[in-house]
Amino acid sequence: MTTMYKYFPHTDKDLASMMEVIGVKSLDELYAEVPEQIRFRGDYQLPEAMSEMEVRQLFEQLGAQNKPLVCFAGAGVYDHYTPSVIPQLLSRSEFLTSYTPYQAEISQGTLHYIFEYQSMMTELTGMDISNASMYDGTTATAEAVMMAVAAGKKQRTVLVSETLDPKVLAVVNTYAHFQGIKIVMIPQKDGVTDFSVLNTQLSTIPDVAAVLVQQPNFFGIVEDYSGLAETVHEKKALLIMNSIIADLAVLKTPGEWGADIAVGDGQSLGIPMQWGGPYVGYLCCTEKLIRKMPGRIVGKTVDNRGQRAFVLTLQAREQHIRRQKATSNICSNQSLMALFATVYCSLMGRQGLKEAAELGYAGAHYLCEKLIATGRYTLVYPDKPFFNEFVVRYDGNVDALQQRLLENGIFAGIKLADDQLMLAVTEKRTKEEIDHLIELL
Repeated sequence: MTTMYKYFPHTDKDLASMMEVIGVKSLDELYAEVPEQIRFRGDYQLPEAMSEMEVRQLFEQLGAQNKPLVCFAGAGVYDHYTPSVIPQLLSRSEFLTSYTPYQAEISQGTLHYIFEYQSMMTELTGMDISNASMYDGTTATAEAVMMAVAAGKKQRTVLVSETLDPKVLAVVNTYAHFQGIKIVMIPQKDGVTDFSVLNTQLSTIPDVAAVLVQQPNFFGIVEDYSGLAETVHEKKALLIMNSIIADLAVLKTPGEWGADIAVGDGQSLGIPMQWGGPYVGYLCCTEKLIRKMPGRIVGKTVDNRGQRAFVLTLQAREQHIRRQKATSNICSNQSLMALFATVYCSLMGRQGLKEAAELGYAGAHYLCEKLIATGRYTLVYPDKPFFNEFVVRYDGNVDALQQRLLENGIFAGIKLADDQLMLAVTEKRTKEEIDHLIELL
């Protein structure tokens, strides 16, 4: 065996045989076209080999550098409770079939939970169909925009509310730029979508494929979308609604609002914040749009013995058909986070999901009332209903305020402007934590 690369399976004889076939005398010849001046000739900054005990000690030392904070920040990512049983269930062998479950006969565990995931997402969103998960809420929203344009054929403009999360908007703009899709913003007025401008845009722009809105919106406000779907559909356009999925346990669903496509992030279903990912994106739609949906769908059937079985179906992806005919370029999605969300929903149940959402709502309103009572804070959008997140104006230095709270172990909100702070509360925040925050504020 070769000793240079101890983890490679090839012997020296194997390497010599491969090099003879391709006509090179050494492995270095494979990189002959790489200029000498850009080749790395130093040593990699890697530690020497360690024992298991030494490796554990190293990571404990690294972990000790982290400073745990009580989180009152949101803006799309929220500190929800994760039942301790979830990591144990995720590691069961029934779910650990590798990569994409093409071979149904050996992937029934994976296909089964994906089917359950789809069922749960359609119930939470009030839509007909769910795909088998996306990478995250931002890419799911961008895929929904492309899906709407594909359904509209010659319609290439998408109207997007300014109350959409800026991070989501940035990804939508990137996708749209390279797909030749025109994004036109709908202005916001007092923290909500300005429907008077939207009506004008729908009347004057001839090729609108879709309207994209968010619920609750980026500022935490629950917008009233009554009549919006009818207005959009009159212009032969589609309505896309982005939502934090856990909030839909209490709020009116996209399906009830008349949306054609419901998208968003599933991180709020107990997935830890973990420095930005991995998360899971959901994408649901009406049945008539099923063949324009990106990704894949798992269906339920029976095998040749009459037993229940699950299979992949409607796989209009670039791996299965010609690239130019594919509905999307989304490719490998191993759906581990979809399993996470499925187990979470199974454990919480209807009542648990509802109670968690209601606790966040109650905590946010309690915090807001106490802040306003100090006389130093005012609601930026005082007449608008909010869910578990809100924006306040502070009469002092927001940077200094956040720094002081960090020093006291609290991550207090997102700075939106020099005098504006956006705060969020979930079911994890206790009354004692909220009262402590108020004392510091």
